[in-house]
Amino acid sequence: MFATLRRTVLAALIAGGLPLFAHGASDAPGHFAEQQLRHIATYFPGRMSGSPAELMTADYLQQQFTELGYKSNTRQFNTSYNWLERKGETRARKVSATSVIAARSGAVPQEILIVTHLDTWTPLSHHEADNNLGGLRLQGVDDNASGLGVMLELAQQLSKTPLHYGVRFVALSAGEAGLHGMDDYLSRMSAQEKKNTLLVIDLNSLIVGDHLYFNSGANTPSAVRKQTSAHAVQLAHRFGISATSHTLTARDYPGVNPFDKAGMPLLDVTAANWALGNKDGQQQRARSSHFPEGNVRHQTDRDNLNYLDRWLPGRITQRTRDSVKILLPLVTELANPTT
Repeated sequence: MFATLRRTVLAALIAGGLPLFAHGASDAPGHFAEQQLRHIATYFPGRMSGSPAELMTADYLQQQFTELGYKSNTRQFNTSYNWLERKGETRARKVSATSVIAARSGAVPQEILIVTHLDTWTPLSHHEADNNLGGLRLQGVDDNASGLGVMLELAQQLSKTPLHYGVRFVALSAGEAGLHGMDDYLSRMSAQEKKNTLLVIDLNSLIVGDHLYFNSGANTPSAVRKQTSAHAVQLAHRFGISATSHTLTARDYPGVNPFDKAGMPLLDVTAANWALGNKDGQQQRARSSHFPEGNVRHQTDRDNLNYLDRWLPGRITQRTRDSVKILLPLVTELANPTT
C-alpha cells in the first residue's frame, strides 16, 4: 500500500511541474538551503505525520539525497497521539509516519548523525484546530523547513568530501512533541550502531529566535563539548555571527532530547532566546523580541513565508547562511579529524 501511494504521490509531484535544483556548488553559503526551505514550505504545507503532504515531502527528500549520491531509503513506523474532544474526553489517534534516511560511509564504521524533523504540528484538540495551530495550511518555515533546508545543503556540500567518519542524515517524521519519532528511531538502533554514533546534531527552528544557539546535551562529556558547541561558537565569532551555547536541562523546550537521555553526545542547534526573568536560564525556542505579537510556533498565519519576510526581512537569508557557514566547517572537521 505504501509503495503504491508513494508512486502516486511522486507522479503527482512530477506532473505538477515543481522546480528542480541543480546540485552543483551553491552561489554562497546558505543559498541552496534557503532555496530548499522556500520550496518545501511553498509546495508541502501541512506536513503532519501520516498525511499525504508528509509522504510527498519524504519522496522529495529521498529524491534529493539520491541525486546527491547518498544511499537513501524511507522508513515507515506506526505511532499515535492523544486527541482532546470538546467534551474533555481523550482519544488515541493512530498515524503511520514516514522518515527519510540517507548515509555516506567513511573510512571507519563510526559516524556523525544529523537529525531534523520533517513534520509540522498536528493539532491535538478542537481548540488548537479552531485557532489555526498546525493543520493543512501550516507552511512550517521556522518549524521546521529551516532544519530541512540546512540539512540538504550540508548533504550537498559533504557529498564529495573525503570522510574518515561517515555521515548519516535523518529527516525524521513524528518529531513534534508527543509523537515519539526520536524514541522509535532510537529503539531500532542496535547496540553497535549506538556505539558507532560519535555525535548527534539536531537541527530545529533556525529562523525566528533572536540568537543562534549551539547547545550541548546534559550527558555530553566536557571534551566533546569543546570540540562541538564551544568550537561552533568560536567559528561563529570568527565570522562575525552572534551565537552562544547552553547546556540543556529538562526545563528547556521541549524537554530532554531522547538521544541525550540515551547517553549519546548531542549538539542541539536552534534559534532561541533566554526567557526573561527566569532565574534558571530556561531556554525558549522560536520566540523573538522583534515580533509585535511574540510567538509564532505552530501558528498557520505566522510561521509562513509572507509573515516572516514581512516582519523579519532578510532573516531567512541571514540564518540559512549563518547556519551553513558554521556547521559546514564544523562537521567537515569532525568527520576528518587531524591526527
